[in-house]
Amino acid sequence: MPVSRLPGLHRLTLHERAERVAASAGLVPEEIDALAGGRGLSPEQADAMIENVIGVYGLPLGVATNVVVNGRDHLVPMAVEEPSVVAGLSYAARLVRAGGGFSASTDEPQMIGQIQVLDLADPAAARLRLLAAREELLALADAQDPVLTGLGGGARDVEVRLLAESPVGPMLAVHLVYDTRDAMGANAVNTALEALAPAVERISGGRVGLRILSNLADRRLARAWCRVPRAELALEGLAGDEGVGRIVEAYAFAAADPYRAATHNKGIMNGVDAVALATGNDWRALEAGAHAYASRDGRYRPLTTWERDAAGDLVGSIEFPMAAGTFGGATRSHPLARLGLRILGVEGARQLAEVLAAVGLGQNLAALRALAMEGIQRGHMKLHARQVAMAAGASGALIEAVTARLIAEGTIRVDRAEAILAELRADDEARSGGK
Repeated sequence: MPVSRLPGLHRLTLHERAERVAASAGLVPEEIDALAGGRGLSPEQADAMIENVIGVYGLPLGVATNVVVNGRDHLVPMAVEEPSVVAGLSYAARLVRAGGGFSASTDEPQMIGQIQVLDLADPAAARLRLLAAREELLALADAQDPVLTGLGGGARDVEVRLLAESPVGPMLAVHLVYDTRDAMGANAVNTALEALAPAVERISGGRVGLRILSNLADRRLARAWCRVPRAELALEGLAGDEGVGRIVEAYAFAAADPYRAATHNKGIMNGVDAVALATGNDWRALEAGAHAYASRDGRYRPLTTWERDAAGDLVGSIEFPMAAGTFGGATRSHPLARLGLRILGVEGARQLAEVLAAVGLGQNLAALRALAMEGIQRGHMKLHARQVAMAAGASGALIEAVTARLIAEGTIRVDRAEAILAELRADDEARSGGK
């Protein structure tokens, strides 16, 4: 099991960080080489994954530390271009660690596949006929994937919803509830739906339209909760009690206002998406499910809740769909996705979902703390200034020199970075005598 408490990791060189993470995660030399870019996704492998491939696109791969979920340490790989995400999660996880770490739970990995049924003479009666044929439909779905059913997965239920009003008239939505075990499950579910379509037409007397997985995976929820001792939220000139209050107030803004809730939830998904990318999971499906779930009662709401408990400490919780897998798709075809799962050290899809829920909760804590207690610019701008310096053309030691000037001036723009870079290069040239 990896050790996630790695103090001073950010102060090491890139090579030293990779070696320390490799030692903690028990990586072999070939895997260490993959981190250095030697065995990553090749153009040939990419060409087999999608269409019209012309190259390979890279993202920074970082690792968040201090994360404890259900008493187990996890080094969390994150593929992301935005500054502050990895550092924010690492810091928030350290605060939560002081309260015992994250706790998490998940539902069974059940996905919903939908079959649209149109042109029905008797929609209500057709619904009842389909429900009466439940066992026939389940058996037909199970016959499509004997390997998955042999592992304990497969069809679990059939539900039929009457959609009485639509732009084209009444229709039925037949739901196949399907346990996908350690896979995300889109391919397995869609295959089963195709097999069911002729039987659904025969039984209902209607015409089948779409047959497709739903990304509102509300049968596959993940939850996480944590406690942060109020003393951990003290800052210079700000008592811990006030820190708790400010974070609860920041949450209340999102609970009351969908404009704020959208950004609140975006911060949650900063972390979730980064881990999904690093482990070869479909981050777009996770985004769709999370935002649909946030709107499930007709109003867009925050996915997390933050409260003060009886002892005065900060308590947070999250619940949202988590259709992530450790088997199939890019989790097997992408070399760095396999490596990401190795670094994370999870045993199956449900444990991955628990870690992702904890990551979302921790990322939200980091954002609320920065917004309510420090101001978002204070920590974020130093990292952003480095990107601006690089965008202006700085390299090597000039990156830090330009960054320092930008921060000191409080003006972090590319045009100012270009001007500073020109000054520094002119100074260097003057000192070297124009040589």
